[in-house]
Amino acid sequence: MKIGELARKTGVSVRSLRYYEEEGLISPGREGNGYRDFCEGSVEAVLQIRGMLDAGLPVRLIREVLPYLDGPEQVRPKEPCEYMIGEVARQREVLDRRIALMTRNRDALDAYLRDLTLTQM
Repeated sequence: MKIGELARKTGVSVRSLRYYEEEGLISPGREGNGYRDFCEGSVEAVLQIRGMLDAGLPVRLIREVLPYLDGPEQVRPKEPCEYMIGEVARQREVLDRRIALMTRNRDALDAYLRDLTLTQM
């Protein structure tokens, strides 16, 4: 599929998709005319990348983590460095805090919805 179709299917701008490619997050094939040719699996990959970016993960970390989505047994980890270990741990803590906040928000919405439903009866 061409880049415009991938943009429509994912809700991600063409410009962002080009940026993801520049950063090595996605790698489309090329048609004879030089146009990018994305496979169906690119839709899920782009949605996953978008989710990680929305969660606040930096691109450099997303690039390292993406291969693990296919299963850790498919990946040969790089030589660990203290900086990267610390960075991953920090990002995980940030995600944990965001998840906790989102869970509280969801619970508050559930309680509000319950109250609205009860008052209509």
